Amino acid sequence: MLSSQEREFWFVVGSQHLYGQETLDEVESHAKEIVDQLNKEANFTYPLVFKALVTTADEIKDVMKEVNYQDKVAGVITWMHTFSPAKMWIPGTKLLQKPLLHLSTQFNKEVPWKTIDMDFMNLNQSAHGDREYGFINARLKLNNKIVVGHYQDEDVHKEISNWMTSAVGYTESQGIKVARFGDNMRNVAVTEGDKVEAAIQFGWTVDYYGIGDLVEEMNQVSDEDIQATYDDFSNHYEMDQGDNDADFYEEHVKEQIKIEIALRRFLEKGGYTAFTTNFEDLHGMKQLPGLAVQRLNAEGYGFAGEGDWKTAALDRLLKIMSQNTATGFMEDYTYNLAKGNEYILQSHMLEVDPTFAETKPRVVVQPLGIGGKEDPARLVFDGKAGDGLAVSMLDLGTHYRLMVNTFEAITPEEDAPNLPVARVIWKPKPDFKTGVKKWIEAGGGHHTVATLALDKDVILDWAKMVDLETVIID
Repeated sequence: MLSSQEREFWFVVGSQHLYGQETLDEVESHAKEIVDQLNKEANFTYPLVFKALVTTADEIKDVMKEVNYQDKVAGVITWMHTFSPAKMWIPGTKLLQKPLLHLSTQFNKEVPWKTIDMDFMNLNQSAHGDREYGFINARLKLNNKIVVGHYQDEDVHKEISNWMTSAVGYTESQGIKVARFGDNMRNVAVTEGDKVEAAIQFGWTVDYYGIGDLVEEMNQVSDEDIQATYDDFSNHYEMDQGDNDADFYEEHVKEQIKIEIALRRFLEKGGYTAFTTNFEDLHGMKQLPGLAVQRLNAEGYGFAGEGDWKTAALDRLLKIMSQNTATGFMEDYTYNLAKGNEYILQSHMLEVDPTFAETKPRVVVQPLGIGGKEDPARLVFDGKAGDGLAVSMLDLGTHYRLMVNTFEAITPEEDAPNLPVARVIWKPKPDFKTGVKKWIEAGGGHHTVATLALDKDVILDWAKMVDLETVIID
């Protein structure tokens, strides 16, 4: 899989000198124990590191500057053990350029009524400190996350873990680079967008290349490299020759392998993590990339068809967040409108992401019926079942909007012998009519990134981090 950088999160506890060194030592001890317990019990994907007890504006500022500077650090979690006067948090918080989570917790789970005294009250006053700290973050208009509850509770673990996933997505988003081979599909509206604003708001870089640049790379691929990949196919796929002549079938599969190898080399040379193609821009190519795209999807590259760079970048982002599990580019195709069994058939011309595969993919060669090129090879399979999210990015001229619709995916039960593409079926929530109507009303596109692996909160936390308007249909 196309890997992301190793990440960690820093834990910072706030207090003040008013309480004396003995109290501060206890505060630090409690904070370290919380971090140890979270790492042991919460099963975070990324480690949590105790960084500092801070009691002055300079200490806070120094920590936040270091958070910004250390590439490995994806975000900071703060806890107000006692009362930490919030004006001293202003300089450091204003400098912070990475995601912030305010953990509203307490070392003690319950009030010890039989022993409680003023010493206990002065030490364990997170309820006091939370309000002061929360006010200043609101005053600074931060898009920070707040998680409330005892640090040993499973729901708190889940919320923190989801936020960590979003924060890593936020950080990795700053490095997403999309290579566009050709322009947008002509006369299509929803795939357009402001690339400058996307760079400012999301950190995305989008570069155009003529299809000839890819063709030139394809011309450098050796027959030996193609054969080595072809020989390995039977270990992963069912080689379905169908009615094709054996030589014809092999030739057309190998053409996709040539495209795959060339695409990977091109993307690696330019540091690109996502790409688009367009069946209207194929001069010099024998086939529209199909199987080639699908195999790169399986490695973690983001993709979208028809030059839709927004969805390609979004695909890469969600693949990072989901660890490339059951997540990929999708397109609404056709409805089933039988009463009580309404659903949408999701597919694409060729490039359905194999991370969705429930059945073993078959390599088939069939006519495409569009683009005027040779019959391309592609992977055909049925999609997995489960609860999922359909996510789409729109440019409304004045701002970007993120669309999120929850759905139930269903593995197809009927054969489709004449449909030579992979297929995914889902039922929009809360019900078919409401889901479809609300999506259309809000301007939701026909291209989405679907995921069966992410919680809705992961998407919403990321959208908050980048100050993105979000429409949720669930």
